[in-house]
Amino acid sequence: MASSHNTPRPIALSPSRASDYTQCPLLYRFRAIDRLPEPKTVAQVRGTLVHAVLEHMHDLPREERTYPAAVKMIKPEWATMAEKDAELSQLISPDKELEFFVEARSLIKGYFQMENPQGFDAADTEMYVNTVLPNGVPVRGFIDRVDVAPGGQVRVVDYKTGKKPSPRYSHDAQFQMRFYALVYWRLLGTIPAQLRLMYLKVLDSMILSPNREELEYFERDLGVLWAKIEGDGRSGDFRPKTSKLCGWCAHQAICPAFGGTPPAYPGWPGSTADTD
Repeated sequence: MASSHNTPRPIALSPSRASDYTQCPLLYRFRAIDRLPEPKTVAQVRGTLVHAVLEHMHDLPREERTYPAAVKMIKPEWATMAEKDAELSQLISPDKELEFFVEARSLIKGYFQMENPQGFDAADTEMYVNTVLPNGVPVRGFIDRVDVAPGGQVRVVDYKTGKKPSPRYSHDAQFQMRFYALVYWRLLGTIPAQLRLMYLKVLDSMILSPNREELEYFERDLGVLWAKIEGDGRSGDFRPKTSKLCGWCAHQAICPAFGGTPPAYPGWPGSTADTD
C-alpha cells in the first residue's frame, strides 16, 4: 500500500493559487501540482515571523497585549521557525539577524499604531478554512483573524507586511479578501460586515464591505476560473504566459517561453471536491 506521503494532495483553490493561474497557468502547475521548491525571500520570512507574533500576542490576556510583550516574542518565534526549517538560518545568517529583527519590530510597532488589541478579543486567529462551495469549487486557506462584535457583526482581518499597492494594482488584495468573505459565509452562514487589510509598513488599511450580490458574482467568477484550471489539469496543458513578472520567477530555466523543458507532467491529482 502506497504511503500517504506519496499520494498527491488533492487540489483546492486559494487566493495565492488563483493569482498564480491568472498570472501564468504554467506557474500554477509548477506550484500547485508539481510543487517544485522555490527559494524563500527575506521579505516572505519576515512576514511569516510578524504574522506568528501577532497571532500569539492575541492569545494573551487583554492586559498583556502590549507592544513590549509582542517585541519579546520576536526572538523565541524566530528560534521556533529556524528550528523547523534549516534553510532560514542560511537565508538570514547571524550577522543579518539584528537588522531582520529591527525590521520585524518596526512592522509590529505599525500594528500597535493602527489598533489597540487590549480593546477587544479576536474570535479566531489563523483560522483554517477548507470546504467545497455550492458550485463545486474546492477552496482552502488561512484567515489571519476573525473578530465578532457583541451585536454579531463579523470582521475579517488580514495583515500585510509589504507596501500597499496603488489602486490599479489592488486587484489581488481585494480578490483575497472577497475570497475569504465568501468562504466564511458559505461555511458559517454569516456575510462579514467588514474586510480589513492592515498594511503595517505604511499604517494604512484597505476596507471593503461586501454584500450578498457581490459575493454571489464573485462565486460565479471563481467557478469560471476553476473550470479553466480543471480543464488544464485533466489535459496537462498549462500554457506559459509571459509578463514583466517573469523576471522574478524561480522556474525560468524549465519554462518553454525561455527555451526550457518542464518536467514530465505528474497527472491531475484530483480535487477535494472529488473526494467529498
